[in-house]
Amino acid sequence: MKIGIIGGCGFVGKQLADCFVALEEGFEVTVLDNLSRPGSATNVEKLQKIGVKFIHGDICEVDDVCLMGEVDWVIDAAANPSVLSGVEEGTSRPLMMQNLVGAINAVEHAKQVGAGFTLLSTSRVYSIEALSSLNMCEWEDWFVPDFDAAQVQGLSRNGIDESFSTAAPISLYGASKLAAETVCAEYSHSFDMPVYINRCGVLAGEGQFGRADQGIFAFWLNAYKHRRPIKYIGFDGSGRQCRDCLHPQDLFRLVLKQIRSGKIDARPFNVSGGSESLFSLKQMSAWAAEHWGEHEVGVQAEDRLFDIPWVVLDSSRCQAAWDWRPEISTVEVLERIADHADAHPDWLEVSGVV
Repeated sequence: MKIGIIGGCGFVGKQLADCFVALEEGFEVTVLDNLSRPGSATNVEKLQKIGVKFIHGDICEVDDVCLMGEVDWVIDAAANPSVLSGVEEGTSRPLMMQNLVGAINAVEHAKQVGAGFTLLSTSRVYSIEALSSLNMCEWEDWFVPDFDAAQVQGLSRNGIDESFSTAAPISLYGASKLAAETVCAEYSHSFDMPVYINRCGVLAGEGQFGRADQGIFAFWLNAYKHRRPIKYIGFDGSGRQCRDCLHPQDLFRLVLKQIRSGKIDARPFNVSGGSESLFSLKQMSAWAAEHWGEHEVGVQAEDRLFDIPWVVLDSSRCQAAWDWRPEISTVEVLERIADHADAHPDWLEVSGVV
C-alpha cells in the first residue's frame, strides 16, 4: 500500500512515516515537505535511510503535490500549527495558503488518484470565547472548570466533545483548520471517498521541535534542562494553564485503523490523551525539577491574545467508533522527551530557538 504524507519531515509526519515502515507490511511511504520548519531538514536523511521517498515540495503548489503520483492514501500533516501564526507576521496569507489552500490541494490529489485522505486538525477549532468564559477552579497545580456550575453544550468531566462551540473567535489558525475540515468533508460527501478528520489535542514526544508556540512540552523541558529563560505567561503567572497530551504513535494506531477500514465517515473526531493526560506548566516544572534540579521560572502576569487556561478534548466518539484509546501516558511522553534532551543538548538551536 502506498502512503503519501505531506509535511512528512515535521515531528508528527516523521513519526507516522516511521510507524508505517516499522510495520513491515508492504507499506511504501513517500513524504513531501518544503522544509520551512526549523529542524525539519534533519529528518530527510533519517527517512531516506529507512526507505522513505522524499520529495522537496510545497503543499501550496498543485504541481508539487502531484509529484507524489499514484498513492493509496494521502495524509495532510503539513499545517502551520501556531495559534499566533498570521497575527505576529506582516501578512496572514501564508497561513491561509498552507492550512486551507494546501488542504484543498491535498484532498484534490487524493480524489484524482482514487486515494483515501486524512486531515490532521486541531483542538484550536473550538471557541476561545466559550472556553475563556468557563469558570475555573484552582485545583492543586492546575485549572479545572467548575463542572457542577457549568451548563455548556459539549462540556463534561471528560473534556469538550465535538458539539462544543466552534464560533469565532478561534484565531486565524483555528479558522484555517476549521475551513479545511468543512471542505474535506464536502469532498467525502460529493465523491463518496474515505476522508477522516482527526482533531488532535496537544501532540508531544521525543524529536519534537521545541518552540514556545509550537511544541510546548518539548520546548519547556529542553529549556528547563539547559537553564534557558522560561516564564509563566498570563493567568496571574500561576503556571496552572493546562492541556491534554497525545503521542503520535497513539495517533498512528488510529490512522491505521481508519485506513484499513476504508469506510465513509467524514465526521470530525476528537483525538487526545483526554482528562487522564492533563498536565500544567507548573506540573511540568515540578517534574523537570525532580529530573534535573531546580531552575527559576519567571512570571508575566498579563494575558496574551488567544491564551486559554484549560483545554481537554473528550475522545469518546472516537473511542466508540474505532475501538481506540491512547496507551502512552503523559509521564512516559515526558520521559521520552527528557531522554532526547539529554542526548541532544543543541535541540533548541536545531528547533530555531536562539
